[in-house]
Amino acid sequence: MWRHGAARRRPGKMAAPGKPGEPGEAAFARRIDPAREPGLSPEQRRLMAQVELAQRQRVLQRRLRSRNVLLALGIGAVTLGIYGYTFYSVSQERFLDDLEQEAEAARARARARAEGAAS
Repeated sequence: MWRHGAARRRPGKMAAPGKPGEPGEAAFARRIDPAREPGLSPEQRRLMAQVELAQRQRVLQRRLRSRNVLLALGIGAVTLGIYGYTFYSVSQERFLDDLEQEAEAARARARARAEGAAS
């Protein structure tokens, strides 16, 4: 856990820039080991461990949330790309136009034969 230097100072004193260890030093957090810290009850140690675990879980959730958002954006981009490419490629296909032209030509030949046979 972290202990802030501000908690150790006497009230009414302002932190002044100076060398560490001098009165009025700037407050910096230092890492402490709850198991070795004198004066902590077992309940306080347990509470500190719970708070540290909760903080780690929050950080992990934030990290996973950002990864999930990036993954969702990537999958969405690929899906839209495939969808757009499909529309583009279908609009480029002319095989139905060719079939329609062949069918029209066959109908014209059939009409011509029918008119030739009727005459």
